Amino acid sequence: MKLSTDKIIKKLKEKANPENLGMILVHNGIVRGTSKSGKKVNGMKLTCDREKLRKTVQELERKEGIEGIEVVINEGNLKVGDTIMIVAVAGSYRSTVIPVFEELLTKLKTEILKEVEI
Repeated sequence: MKLSTDKIIKKLKEKANPENLGMILVHNGIVRGTSKSGKKVNGMKLTCDREKLRKTVQELERKEGIEGIEVVINEGNLKVGDTIMIVAVAGSYRSTVIPVFEELLTKLKTEILKEVEI
């Protein structure tokens, strides 16, 4: 899968109202060589609940000041250094974008994605 932050940013700019767009915040998650507990890993197997992702994005895009959200998930067997996901939230101000960005990342990690270390 070819992931490109440039393409994601371009897509968000094209669908946003330029009068309302003040920032795009981007996260590029990458497979680390160690788990949170410090254990060495060779990679991960990643799966995504696509329906839950779709509903979550729709819900968060309705929040005031949000112009658009793009999420690209790299499902499958990933090795250390591979991109896990790219997440971008576009909106009017930091005060509106950052909380939505944090809520989306939290939901991705706790409800939408399943990771198994390999």
